[in-house]
Amino acid sequence: MITNTTRGWATRMQAVCLSLLCAFALLGLGGHALAQDPPTATPTVPVAATGDALVEAEVATEAPAFDSGNVAWMLTSTLLVLLMVVPGLALFYGGMVRAKNVLSVLMQVLVVYSMVIVLWVAYGYSAAFTEGNAFFGSFTEKAFLRGITADTDADGLPEFLFVIFQATFAGITTALIVGSFAERIKFSAVLLFSLLWMTLAYLPMVHMVWSGDGGFLAHRGVIDFAGGTVVHINAGVAGLVGAYFIGKRLGYGREAIKPHSVPFTFVGASLLWVGWFGFNAGSALAADASASLAMINTMVATAAGVLAWSIVEAFTKGHPSALGAASGAIAGLVGITPAAGTVGPMGALAIGLAAGALCVWGVTGLKRLLRADDSLDVFGVHGIGGIVGALLTGVFSAQSLGGTEADLAIGAQVWVQLISVVFTIVWCAVVTAVVMLIVKAVTGLRVSEDEERDGLDIASHGESAYEK
Repeated sequence: MITNTTRGWATRMQAVCLSLLCAFALLGLGGHALAQDPPTATPTVPVAATGDALVEAEVATEAPAFDSGNVAWMLTSTLLVLLMVVPGLALFYGGMVRAKNVLSVLMQVLVVYSMVIVLWVAYGYSAAFTEGNAFFGSFTEKAFLRGITADTDADGLPEFLFVIFQATFAGITTALIVGSFAERIKFSAVLLFSLLWMTLAYLPMVHMVWSGDGGFLAHRGVIDFAGGTVVHINAGVAGLVGAYFIGKRLGYGREAIKPHSVPFTFVGASLLWVGWFGFNAGSALAADASASLAMINTMVATAAGVLAWSIVEAFTKGHPSALGAASGAIAGLVGITPAAGTVGPMGALAIGLAAGALCVWGVTGLKRLLRADDSLDVFGVHGIGGIVGALLTGVFSAQSLGGTEADLAIGAQVWVQLISVVFTIVWCAVVTAVVMLIVKAVTGLRVSEDEERDGLDIASHGESAYEK
């Protein structure tokens, strides 16, 4: 039921969004960047009168020659990561909620992902991947992709391609979080939270880890090939903190809250597995040996995660479940993400087994200890799996254990990985708490009890997935 109060908040939310879009537009029309201007792809060359000079000028002004194989692979990887989100993550989450909330989760994943893509090209890419300080790049240097053309080179790739590949990472990281507070959060709160969290939590983590040696964690030597800290620990901690702020679902702990469609979740997990090859192998940024290593590691670790989760369930519950096997696949994928390009296949096997087994504890024993209603176990799988993967990356990346790092001292590297894990947890927890307080003050966090009982499909979107 839509009340005058909810209409009022909806109007305010629309006004907030309109104001933000106007601000972005003004930013895009602003003056020169504070940092140095990006290099131009085609420098101006004076045309000489002689024939030989004319030929030289034409050669000099040709667009950079990109490796077509690398470009093709990165185009494919970008589409694979898109597949992870829509429909992969949407179906994975949608199957685990009750029937009255399935459309709300699908909408949250789709709209959050879409909004983050827009924010990424508006200012996110600039803040993450330009020079700045140890925590942030410049919000203005490449705002609205200013200075980038089809021929602009980004380490051997067209920069537009690198921009959109990284945009998919920003989108899926933010969309992961919605699983923690599914079935009771306002749609307007989801959108405002995602906007603020992406800006204040995700962008600085990208800059600190992936922007070069000037980044706070990169400077300390952290290994995070495809996003153990940047993506999974970051999203997992955000989900846990968000679950604390929003509170438990009605009836949680007193009545059974079961997935409405395990086949949905199974299909979603399968699509995530396929798409994750773009996530991990694509992070090599080339069709080369590093991508091949990441490919086999992703396959092996995921299979190990499925087996580990199923075996643990068989011993603890008396039987393995389809939902558990699907969750084990995700646990293996999460665990291998930071190590995909630096460990050998046997290291990937060990990481997958460890992640699969420990994530069972993360969604059972640890969840009970934490006393949080993390609806779809974002912290139990992504947080715990990310921590396991990040720490074991420091072990199995050593060449002596089949990894690629010849001079790696295991003890020292594990210490660096531990520092990065602790820093990520603290940073994300503090930022998420601040963001939640802001969202609570602006839109409120939770739907009414009546709306929660009716389901968010009807309450938030006026439609139902299944006709009664």
